[in-house]
Amino acid sequence: MDSLATVGDQALDGDVPGRDSVPALSVRGLRKTYRGGFTAIEHLDLDIPDGAVFGLLGPNGAGKTTLIGAVCNLLRPTAGDIRVFGHHHDSREARRLVGLAEQEINLDRFLNVGEILVYHAGYHGIGRPEAQRRARELLDLFRLSGKAKSRHTELSGGMQRRLLLARALMHRPRLVILDEPTAGVDVELRAEIWRYTRELNELGATILLTTHYLEEAEALCGEIALLRAGQIIARGSPGALRRQFGVDDLAGVYARAMADEENAWATGGAP
Repeated sequence: MDSLATVGDQALDGDVPGRDSVPALSVRGLRKTYRGGFTAIEHLDLDIPDGAVFGLLGPNGAGKTTLIGAVCNLLRPTAGDIRVFGHHHDSREARRLVGLAEQEINLDRFLNVGEILVYHAGYHGIGRPEAQRRARELLDLFRLSGKAKSRHTELSGGMQRRLLLARALMHRPRLVILDEPTAGVDVELRAEIWRYTRELNELGATILLTTHYLEEAEALCGEIALLRAGQIIARGSPGALRRQFGVDDLAGVYARAMADEENAWATGGAP
């Protein structure tokens, strides 16, 4: 099976030798309050170092999607500062450095598979000849070449997942955000996505991964943050978190951290 390392020139956009001393993602004082008064994120601080595979875990409604939306300019934060490799998140430089494979299948139904990739490259200033070459490479890699002229609605769920990942990689981002990339996929495709994630990281990309599969986070992530009610309640390597909470696996960490937080809310104190 093909490897990401075989796909053309793998230099990442803005690539520099070695790791950058500037965090891949820096969030300070982030707050998002929606109309109606619901606050999804409250005074969130987060740094993700260059070159990390960083896992973000939490129950539905914890604020993971809101955080990703703010980083990727899909929604406007109420307050706070977001930097991508030192660039303000809504700058052209920052947008070019981020690639997002979203949880929802949000592909243009009026474009065929090949056009989806080429048009995405155009958003990032990549000329058509280069975009077409890059699209062919990624379609080959993700075994979608035979579907290049098809609409995405004609693809299986697994093929659509691979297309989302291919689109996220079209402009060679340095920060790749994978929002529940293996949700609803079969065992074989899950193993492929794990392999692609590791290869991307080895090629220099920083990975931000959200997942509900705790074994996935433990297998892939060097560091993990647990998010609840818009705030980080625990952070560390899988091993450090196991020791901190005195448990044998990440499932135990998750259960203990969430229980401690629930008890703190009930008593009005700190966990």
